[in-house]
Amino acid sequence: MNDSAPDLRELYQEVIFDHNRQPRNFHPMPDADHQADGHNPLCGDQLTVYLHIEDGVVKDVSFVGHGCAISTASASLMTEAVKGKPVAEVEALFHDFHALLTDTPPARDFGKLAVLAGVREFPARVKCATLAWHTLHNAIVGAQAPARTE
Repeated sequence: MNDSAPDLRELYQEVIFDHNRQPRNFHPMPDADHQADGHNPLCGDQLTVYLHIEDGVVKDVSFVGHGCAISTASASLMTEAVKGKPVAEVEALFHDFHALLTDTPPARDFGKLAVLAGVREFPARVKCATLAWHTLHNAIVGAQAPARTE
């Protein structure tokens, strides 16, 4: 094992553990006006994202499903980050968050989402962290096919 390789334990910071153990906004939303399913066939993560959008603003957001700690924590953190935001801002955050994990992120305050930046050191886990975000995007645009990370 390479001693200079990032230690996987560094990923599981307390915020990630907390959001995995007690995910925020984890419930179905019967009155959702947008929803989408997401699936990562490689590891089995599955979720549904629900949205209530009013006047171009995400008034409410929730999710249900199962997955690894990173997938669940990312979905939980995502719901907190997008609730109350205009859809255009949510879409910009989706793209910026993806860049945070895969490319050169823009200069912006990611807040608690920044704890997931360490995932970029583990390419196989990027799909876990971005599944909820791709599913959110599909819900916003009304995509019928499930969001996939493959």
